[in-house]
Amino acid sequence: MEWSESTRRSFLKQIGAAGALALTAANTEAIATPAQSASPADAAQAASRAQRMAWWHQAKFGMFIHWGLYSVIGQHEWAKEVEGVPIPQYEILAKHFHPKPNAARDWARLAKAAGQKYMVMTTKHHEGFCHWDTKLTDYCAPKQGPGRDLVREFVDAARAEGLRVGFYYSLMDWHHPDGAICKTDLAARRRFVDYTHGLIRELLTNYGKIDVLWYDVDWPLTAAEWESERMNQMVFELQPEIIVNNRNGLEGDFATPEQHIQAAESGRAWESCMTLNDSWGFNRFDDAWKSPKTIVSNLATCARGGGNYLLNIGPKPDGSIPEETVTVLEAVGKWLETNGKAIYETEAGNLRASVNANYTRRGNTLYIHQRFWPGHTPAAEWLTFYQPEAVIAIGGVKPKVLSARLLKTGRQIQFTQDEFSLRLTGLPLTAPDQPATVIEVECDGEPVIDHEAMRPLWPRYKVGVSG
Repeated sequence: MEWSESTRRSFLKQIGAAGALALTAANTEAIATPAQSASPADAAQAASRAQRMAWWHQAKFGMFIHWGLYSVIGQHEWAKEVEGVPIPQYEILAKHFHPKPNAARDWARLAKAAGQKYMVMTTKHHEGFCHWDTKLTDYCAPKQGPGRDLVREFVDAARAEGLRVGFYYSLMDWHHPDGAICKTDLAARRRFVDYTHGLIRELLTNYGKIDVLWYDVDWPLTAAEWESERMNQMVFELQPEIIVNNRNGLEGDFATPEQHIQAAESGRAWESCMTLNDSWGFNRFDDAWKSPKTIVSNLATCARGGGNYLLNIGPKPDGSIPEETVTVLEAVGKWLETNGKAIYETEAGNLRASVNANYTRRGNTLYIHQRFWPGHTPAAEWLTFYQPEAVIAIGGVKPKVLSARLLKTGRQIQFTQDEFSLRLTGLPLTAPDQPATVIEVECDGEPVIDHEAMRPLWPRYKVGVSG
């Protein structure tokens, strides 16, 4: 992910005060390079795309893991570059990287408890350190401090919990001698491209079936210079059922908005990747943890737009998980035990969210994710609209509603509906569930929520107070 201070300032300026619907996180590691137009390699993959991605569309929620030598520093995964650490100094970290045995088992157990269905691990980040037993460099876990294959441990841990396996791979490499000069030196480019293809070949040959290949940062080369079409062709020859993202300069199978939620164009799969605090790698001083309410809301927003949510953890140098991470993800997992029906296997819909509520749907079923429970309003003393309390009212709901119930308890909910509003009445004054209460609403057609559609339909009265 190519990133600079000027890019960061531009990004933050664009965010402004935008809400969670479009841009939700304040900081970002980088912005994805826009994919180029469809290539012959993409066209060849399109024929099997629906079948290959069926599980992914149902899954909705995955775990991203950023873990490497930067974790030893504990000051953000870009420490090498943003702090200007010389390579000979940085290499020393490899001798002092000593993860506890099978740390990935704890990651996989947490992912399962959190309701996540797949895991994507950084096999090689921008620092160039390889977590697997590669024959192409000594700058790898088995030949350095860990003394063993950390990718193997990750794969075994994920499979033991029944989770799908994904590999993150950074094309950019700060460590390799040809990693920058390959832009202008053709001999260096040949060496570096062959090295890159060779590493990817190892990853997709030595660990059985792999479900996701998550490329990152194609700096400093173009897709043509990386020979990305040949790269993807090799990937699919080795792993016919795999899915790949769009960060090697080709369109791939899915788009990857980063640190914000933005649905791709119609028919295009997408996955928002986000941090749990403001850092991807372990940062001992970063305490900007997202709450379970924020995570649940982001998950629903992704599901509403037909996308997935890839949420990152940054393990400590020994592989243990920060306590704050465990607390948040366990709370999300507990909520999903009851409310997973409103997330997994849901479909994109024409559902306009509000500050108080988010929405998802499956077929003709609408799920109302009430983030802020209404409780008592003083307005109920004067407005029959808010009686009997408590009332959840949603403007612009179509078509006809047939039934409504609390998803947590199954309790049926009374409702009224006219051309302007759906009113759910007589609800408890306190929220039945946290961090969001879900109400399941059956409709006689695909549900639509468009608050603005009713603006021109309102009956207009005389100027001043009517009645």
